[in-house]
Amino acid sequence: MPEPTGHPEPLTLWRAYVPRWAYLPLSGEGAARFGGRWNPVGAPTIYAALELSTAWAEYNQGFVQHPALIARLELSGASLADLTDSTVLEALGIDASIHACEWRDVLDRGEVPPTYLLRDILLAKGVLGVIYPSFMSPGGRCAAIWRWNNADGPTLSIVDPEGRMPKTPASWV
Repeated sequence: MPEPTGHPEPLTLWRAYVPRWAYLPLSGEGAARFGGRWNPVGAPTIYAALELSTAWAEYNQGFVQHPALIARLELSGASLADLTDSTVLEALGIDASIHACEWRDVLDRGEVPPTYLLRDILLAKGVLGVIYPSFMSPGGRCAAIWRWNNADGPTLSIVDPEGRMPKTPASWV
């Protein structure tokens, strides 16, 4: 497998999420609670995009334009597999059809989605997330981060130079 992407400079990511959770922009608990394309239920995951417009499109999933908080994140020291690169897919022995995986349907049939199987393989190799093409924003790229802000993982931080993000849920009471 080609070396996972290692970014010498922090990688800028964009995250659109439910305003109610403004004080927990880096928890990954929503994904853990419901599961997602790249994570089973119980596995915290941060889903973000490499472009602001992609974050917005992915959040709304083409439906009603829901209120959202959009935050800029910086990811440092990450080992990510760039699945938008055909040479990476080839080295992993998979093809681009993984991006069209109907993971919810696969789960409903009681099977394990191929994205979950690939996640397990990558985690075993020390890869802590993926970059993958956006389903909702053609040409856009998304990231799923499986490990962050622990002793041996990458650093993920929110860019909030003026300290405007709430620190507790009290702002929503």
